[in-house]
Amino acid sequence: MRRDTFLKSLAALTAAGTLPLSARAAANLKMMIPANPGGGWDATGRALGKALQDAGVASAVTYENKGGAAGAIGLAQFVNASKGDGNAMMVMGAVMLGGIITGKPPVSVTQATPLARLTSEYNVFVLPENSPLKTMKDVVEQMKKDPGSVKWGGGSRGSTEHIAAAMLAREVGVDAAKINYVPFRGGGEATAAILGGNVTVGGSGYSEFQQYIESGKMRPIAVTSAARLKGIDIPTMKEQGYNVEIGNWRGVYGAPGISAEQRKALVEMIVKATRSKAWAEALAKNNWTPALMVGKEFEDFVDHEFASLRATMVKAGMV
Repeated sequence: MRRDTFLKSLAALTAAGTLPLSARAAANLKMMIPANPGGGWDATGRALGKALQDAGVASAVTYENKGGAAGAIGLAQFVNASKGDGNAMMVMGAVMLGGIITGKPPVSVTQATPLARLTSEYNVFVLPENSPLKTMKDVVEQMKKDPGSVKWGGGSRGSTEHIAAAMLAREVGVDAAKINYVPFRGGGEATAAILGGNVTVGGSGYSEFQQYIESGKMRPIAVTSAARLKGIDIPTMKEQGYNVEIGNWRGVYGAPGISAEQRKALVEMIVKATRSKAWAEALAKNNWTPALMVGKEFEDFVDHEFASLRATMVKAGMV
């Protein structure tokens, strides 16, 4: 093969993302974040992008936020615009699966390519600092009197905090269909609503509320984990007598129609990124639990999560 022909072929393979990672220059990656700025997916996507650069496998990462419908709007754009693109990624997680179950959008995450689960996190419920309610018991008593008077603020319908609120309602004998859940397109909007007293109770990952909890602007009243979070003095739902336990995980998918080689290259890049100093710092800063899972194992995990979440939501009266 002539040298100029070889170089043209090499350039084409690199642009298509089909070369093995060891033979590729650092990539220019595109990260779809199917949520507005300020939430868990936004933080995860940008932390992963920084880690990919820190690990030397990405020379640049561009981000696009497209919030709404539990990620379904961003998902649709990603699926339709990124087919076969070996340099495109999308952040997703349990919230997207819940949204697909409740919303039944025309596009499903199954059309994209599973790459890796990254982290796990539990939901924390908080009250605004000036709330007349002080504990989860107070919230429950108010909900029993008048379910609609308690506004639960959090992510999109079908999010883990929405499911947790429905599970709690069922636990205490309240019709889950009567809970007043207010969904937001991003963590920034939800936080503003809580701080402004526009919702009664807010729910999200601890990392999104941490600065406001530490400053006293939010009062944490429960966490949805089996045991208290390490180093954080917030009672679990279970220790308060409510059998509610649900976790929130986040991961990343590749574009539809990429080759096995492209998928393998992206997974290798992600694995390298999770070993970087930047990723370790993001885990510590956000109190995320590392939960790396890749390839077929991750694909099977998502299938199981779909079935498990659907069963939980049916039991809670959400679908």
